[in-house]
Amino acid sequence: MKIFLQIVFFLDCLALIGLILLQMSEHATLGGAFGAGMSSTVFGRDVKRDPKKIATGVLGALFIGLGLALAVL
Repeated sequence: MKIFLQIVFFLDCLALIGLILLQMSEHATLGGAFGAGMSSTVFGRDVKRDPKKIATGVLGALFIGLGLALAVL
């Protein structure tokens, strides 16, 4: 059981890293530094337009839950 949880935890880590890097690349350009992408950051992201935010929350919750479960085992 512990090995299965470790494998799922590792895959969750990779998915979370990839998803966060995808989100960061949207505003990491030079134009983003001067306010080119401010329409999506000033008033917050629209959940309907950005399902990556929901996926990040789900993967983050899974990360914390699996981390706690592995710490107890």
